[in-house]
Amino acid sequence: MTQTIAPRLRTLVLLLLAAACALLAGAGPASAHAALTGSDPREGAVVDEAPAQLSLTFSESVSMDDDSLRVLDPRGERVDDGKPSGTGGATYSVKLHAGLPDGTYTVTYQVVSADSHPVAGAYTFSVGAPSETSVAVSGQSAGGGFVGGLYGVGRYVSYTGFAVLVGGAAFVLACWPRGSGVRVLQRVVVSGWLALTAATLLLLLLRGSYTGSGKFADVFDLNLLGEVLQTKPGAALVSRLLLLAAAALFIAVLFGAYDKREDEEKRDLTFGLAVGGSVVAAGLAATWAMSEHASVGLQAGLAMPVDVVHLIAVATWLGGLTALLVALYRGPADTPVPALAVRRFSRVAFGSVIALVVTGTYQSWRQLGSWTAFTDTRYGQLLLVKIGLVAVLVGVAHFSRRWTAQLAEAAPAVAGAAAARRAEKGAGKASTKASGTASAKAGTKASGNAKVAQKASGTTKGSGTAKGTGTAKGSGGSPRAAQLARQRAAVDAARQKRQRDADPNRFGLRRSVLAEAGIAVVLLVVTTVLTQTEPGRTEEEAKAAGGSSAAASAPSTGAVTLDMPFDTGAQNGKGVVRVELDPARVGANDMHLYVERPDGTAFDLPEVKVALTQKAKSIGPLPVAPDHITTGHWSASGVQIPMAGDWEVAVTVRTSDIDQVTISKNTQIG
Repeated sequence: MTQTIAPRLRTLVLLLLAAACALLAGAGPASAHAALTGSDPREGAVVDEAPAQLSLTFSESVSMDDDSLRVLDPRGERVDDGKPSGTGGATYSVKLHAGLPDGTYTVTYQVVSADSHPVAGAYTFSVGAPSETSVAVSGQSAGGGFVGGLYGVGRYVSYTGFAVLVGGAAFVLACWPRGSGVRVLQRVVVSGWLALTAATLLLLLLRGSYTGSGKFADVFDLNLLGEVLQTKPGAALVSRLLLLAAAALFIAVLFGAYDKREDEEKRDLTFGLAVGGSVVAAGLAATWAMSEHASVGLQAGLAMPVDVVHLIAVATWLGGLTALLVALYRGPADTPVPALAVRRFSRVAFGSVIALVVTGTYQSWRQLGSWTAFTDTRYGQLLLVKIGLVAVLVGVAHFSRRWTAQLAEAAPAVAGAAAARRAEKGAGKASTKASGTASAKAGTKASGNAKVAQKASGTTKGSGTAKGTGTAKGSGGSPRAAQLARQRAAVDAARQKRQRDADPNRFGLRRSVLAEAGIAVVLLVVTTVLTQTEPGRTEEEAKAAGGSSAAASAPSTGAVTLDMPFDTGAQNGKGVVRVELDPARVGANDMHLYVERPDGTAFDLPEVKVALTQKAKSIGPLPVAPDHITTGHWSASGVQIPMAGDWEVAVTVRTSDIDQVTISKNTQIG
């Protein structure tokens, strides 16, 4: 049975690990947690006069430096003064050079959101009319590349190390105090501490380059490191290192003085270690809560302590599960995990699940804000995956509890059998000892008689040959006995391991705990990816803001209105052409043209022609011949717009047989 089920279980765990790797590969750089919700001038706008400044508004507060916001002319040269000024944390503006010529300008920004993630982007606007530009706006991103990949690995390792450190120590202290002397458990907890410490140092070194240039050489820039230390994420990482020093002292006491004390003395020290360990664990969890999602947005004062409880519950459950799995599979045969320790962990895990459900429900409401965000946002979709994994993990844990109950019921019988074996072994030793004693006495008596006989016959005390033989026997017996003792110990250990592994209840528990651990790995990966994903509430707010901004840029009827002054140079050759395109969408549209003199009175022209061109897609010019309706009014129906984008509307007006001019403006259609 063992040989049949074990390969299947290993296959399941491998599949779960493959799923975790797939999530890691698809995570990519951190998503933007602060979205651009508004700008002035807005994206794609064509303004008549050059603005004196440019402003950007984000969905949450961000931090900037002198190079965070740039405005570039068509040749790629900066036309801003390089000193962004904030107006409330979420809105920043920068002054532009005076007298900017007509053309297309590119805005690039790279900022750090309040929850520590870099955000980058770019867009264009035009003054007078669009023009060719040498600035490429595609591929604007932050937090990617080699440095971004290393930073992501550091985040995964730090969460894993925290879970193993806190959960492993909690398992020893609350569930199995005698496990403090088990070497494999000591290695598990110390490995968690080492992983978290190394990952924290790595994140601190990479932080400046991760939120800035993304160049690996900047990792060793001490000036950049000094700037990082002055930020909230940098202070959180330094605080984490200080708390890890306190955690090292806790580990030394747990596996040192605590392990050497008797059971009665351990009870007195347990309370102090529990209080100190809880304080250190809460402090470590707070370094994430105070610098990431929980520290910004809705009800931050309540969200941070809730996040601390959530992280500790995850670590206690998953880290304790790791410690139990290692003890079951790699623990010494003479010190098996007792059923009482497994039952205690079952209760601790159940309490952790309750805490996860309560805190997770609050976090879901806070980060999503609506039911539709579960399916319409990446954060909501990942959260659904996490909820499903927790449900499966709880189901597998139910089977573990059943095996634990059966193990507890079988424990008295096993203990009785072990006691009988020990009694039998002790009786055998006593019999051997008695036999040996009798033989020794008989030998001594015979030796005495021999000595008397030797003395009576005048024989010497002993021959050299006999003496040499006795010496050889004494010198060869001690190493041989030690070797035999080691062999017997190895045979006994192997026999105990076979007996332990042959126990069907313990074997079933090991299988279910292994399955739990495999699911827990994927769950931990999903949790880490969630911390790097833009919350659903923020994403929906950004979409709503973008939609309202687009709606505000056009009339309420959906029509586009363009006023274009003209001057043919002839007498009475000045005026204004107003072009109205309704509904300004892909497909059929109605076009109206109105011509007025400078004083506002309508007048007729010998000829008016219109052409539509989308230069980005090399479409057009598409000619439009409007019909004359009345004085100063021309109209065309069924004007086809083949695709959405930035379209140039060119109008040719002729005021006499030889005087004409073509004027144009760009507008966003569709």
